[in-house]
Amino acid sequence: MNLNKESMVSFLKQCQRVLHVSKKPDREEFINVSKITGIGILLIGAIGFIITMIAILIGAT
Repeated sequence: MNLNKESMVSFLKQCQRVLHVSKKPDREEFINVSKITGIGILLIGAIGFIITMIAILIGAT
């Protein structure tokens, strides 16, 4: 890996640009993201539960 001064300066400028463009989400946006994330977690958990139950029923423990 080539770490020279120019590449480090370029990386820091890119990081600074990203931090400048990003913003703190407002309450509504945060709630929507939380809901979607929660639904995703529940969905993945339900799929895992169903697969486990099928495995137990067919005897492949």
